[in-house]
Amino acid sequence: MAPLPGSGLAKGLAVTLRTMTRKSVTEQYPDALPDLPPRTRGVIGLFEENCTVCMLCARECPDWCIYIDSHKETVPAATPGGRERSRNVLDRFAIDFSLCMYCGICIEVCPFDALFWSPEFEYAETDIHELTHERDKLREWMWTVPAPPALDPGAEEPKEIAAARKTAEKLAAAEAEQTAQDESAAAPAEPQEGEQ
Repeated sequence: MAPLPGSGLAKGLAVTLRTMTRKSVTEQYPDALPDLPPRTRGVIGLFEENCTVCMLCARECPDWCIYIDSHKETVPAATPGGRERSRNVLDRFAIDFSLCMYCGICIEVCPFDALFWSPEFEYAETDIHELTHERDKLREWMWTVPAPPALDPGAEEPKEIAAARKTAEKLAAAEAEQTAQDESAAAPAEPQEGEQ
């Protein structure tokens, strides 16, 4: 059966009339900040203390927008007779957000949890050259990173925690058994009948 002529026009007008009667909702953006989802990708925050200058984030970045400079320092021996060690010290850590495509690869490959997603999104600049943010600015954004969500109460216990708990229980049981044996060995023998 062929549709009636003009039925599409009638459906379109019905949708238009429905939306015309609804009250419009305007976000008052600068005055009221929006409620962002918990996993919003705004900018990348740097926790500088965890960075070991391994360069994994810069090497894995598909846009090559992470710039890292470092130098080596010699650390004296921790114990007498030990040998000196050398370690990398971070001089510069910058991200060019005009190139960044917010893929999150740098955050995923960081083995020391030095990079995190921050929900901060207000970092527009009038000059594109000012979109390269140095480590001081990245560190400021680190404090806007939300805490990780709580674990699901119905989830099974992580393997690492379960193994540690079982080991602790075994050690506690062995220690209690050893204490009981020590107490029984230290207790004075009861005199038998006829002995004084």
